[in-house]
Amino acid sequence: MARFFKPQKKQLSQEKQIFTIDSMNHEGLGVTRHNKKVVFVEGALTGETVLAKQLSNKSKFEKFQTVKVLEPSAFRVTPFCQHYEQCGGCQLQHLDAEQQVQEKQTAVNKLFEKFTEVSNLPWQKPLTSEPVHYRRSGRIAVIYDKQKDQFLVGYRQKQSKKIINISQCDVLLKPWQAVFSSVRSILPQLKGGDSISHLQLCSVESGNYLIVRHTKALKDSDIKQLQTMCLEHQWQLVLNSDKGLFDSQETPYYLLDDYQLKLFFGFDNFIQVNADVNKTMIKQALNWLNLTKEDTVLDLFCGVGNFTLPLATQCKNVVGVEGVASAIALAKHNAQENQLANAAFYCQDLTENIKTQDWFNREYSVLLLDPSRMGAFDILTQLKLKRFSRVLYVACDPVTMARDSKLLINAGFKVSKISLMNMFPNTSHIETMALFEKEN
Repeated sequence: MARFFKPQKKQLSQEKQIFTIDSMNHEGLGVTRHNKKVVFVEGALTGETVLAKQLSNKSKFEKFQTVKVLEPSAFRVTPFCQHYEQCGGCQLQHLDAEQQVQEKQTAVNKLFEKFTEVSNLPWQKPLTSEPVHYRRSGRIAVIYDKQKDQFLVGYRQKQSKKIINISQCDVLLKPWQAVFSSVRSILPQLKGGDSISHLQLCSVESGNYLIVRHTKALKDSDIKQLQTMCLEHQWQLVLNSDKGLFDSQETPYYLLDDYQLKLFFGFDNFIQVNADVNKTMIKQALNWLNLTKEDTVLDLFCGVGNFTLPLATQCKNVVGVEGVASAIALAKHNAQENQLANAAFYCQDLTENIKTQDWFNREYSVLLLDPSRMGAFDILTQLKLKRFSRVLYVACDPVTMARDSKLLINAGFKVSKISLMNMFPNTSHIETMALFEKEN
């Protein structure tokens, strides 16, 4: 009878190590080498010398955490948040805001060199916003701790599933600064407070919505208390049960003023977190594409029409495709509400075989991609890329974007413009826009 043995984990060194950091990677970690292996150091910046303790020891790399900064970088700053050392929400508050952009850009350079062997990328001016009070949406955990008989309202702790109490979060828009303390104080007064699992925040032109998600039906008296709290802060209360049903009587919307557009969306639909960067992102996309009334555009991963509808104001026609049915329903509604008859929408899982779809086989001059972190590899391997004169790739993951870029370069495109979009200041998240144009 065969016997199977679990491989033993390598023993972690208890001895702290001193490292001088060479660079930072796309996850915001300091990078150096030790014992012929790559070493990643949390909390360390380029050029710093730090004392660090070991967190993991793998065959090809080791991971450490900064214990003490021995020689600090000129760009090291004091974090503005009192919860920064415990909270897992932000990773780069200890780095100057402008330098965050430079480090992210350098990390993208290295990924492109690795995947495509392209160096000297044609970087354009980065799209930025204020480093604080930029998040118009967010998710807050609510947990009742039976042992301590108290409610925890906050975010996950760094490298843990534990929830820590948050007093305020300065990356959220100002209308939400009191949400943690207000909800925490009212929860013990509710009969069904322990059935509230988390909160969703959403601030758009139609209002500031506090979505309360709960696992059991709330008593009328509980709802009344929540409504009173929301009225005090000018929030609109929305209840959402574990069955996914919202009680909101209206559909929220946001505005794209430059194009006089109103976009409706559902609370379960994706919208960009940073409204300021979203608007400049759309404006830059249309400027780079330089559309004419002869252009036909294919917009993949279109959501509720965030790019599709602005595109429709400047081209002959545009087709938007998205895998989420509720988003496509709203995209169609948005086109109708904004009187854009040249925008058509289709619901399709873009990871599947799509070569038989009617929209797939039409002629297009421009392709726009705005995929999730998984990237667009599956769809790019199916598309006849040579039919497009320009491809605009909007990425929320630099690794999958660099990987997918190789397909475009192999198909005869070159990167003509690229810019960093700092959608999430003070975090390690990297959002990028790149324009690919046909060689010759």
